[in-house]
Amino acid sequence: MAGQAIEFEGGMKQQTRAKTLKVLRASHAWLAIFVLPWVLMIGRTGFYLNHAKAILKLIEPTSYDELLFADWPNSVEVTRVSALDLAETIWLGEEVSKFASKAYHKRPSYIMDLPSGRVIVSRATGHYFVKYGFTRETYTPDGTLLHSKMYWGSIFKTLHTRGWLSSRFGTWIADITSFSLVFFSLTGMFLWWIPRVKKVGRLVRRS
Repeated sequence: MAGQAIEFEGGMKQQTRAKTLKVLRASHAWLAIFVLPWVLMIGRTGFYLNHAKAILKLIEPTSYDELLFADWPNSVEVTRVSALDLAETIWLGEEVSKFASKAYHKRPSYIMDLPSGRVIVSRATGHYFVKYGFTRETYTPDGTLLHSKMYWGSIFKTLHTRGWLSSRFGTWIADITSFSLVFFSLTGMFLWWIPRVKKVGRLVRRS
């Protein structure tokens, strides 16, 4: 009877181990499939954070020399009224919610915020910038696009800390990815260790 009880107890332990391994394998695999895009993104953006200057040199286009504004032909001095009119034609139906008169890139400018973004007008020449999301566009006084810039540094930092390009989800996606990396480490350790413990146990019983 005692031998049967020991054998029964051993069988229960084996079943428990088998179920544990099955659950760990399934959760490890499915969670890996779900968060793989973000794990890759966290790795790549983390690499950027360590080598920002070198990477930005490779992907950012040549910047436009704004010193050329001073000698621009047919430049127009901008008034507060004309700046407001310009800003409200960029995103039709939107009104300026905040207006400021201060320097931008060391030039006196009008800076206006609208729901979709920001418009900055150089007071002396009429050149203007349109900033929205992670983009800044530079225009001549007559509305011709001169230069377009992506703020790649901000994009990579936002993806790394939020896991998304907006604040819609807060930091939840990045937090879930961080938790998943910890979970992968722990489950990977158990999936590697439990079969070896079982193997060592068999060797001990045989000896």
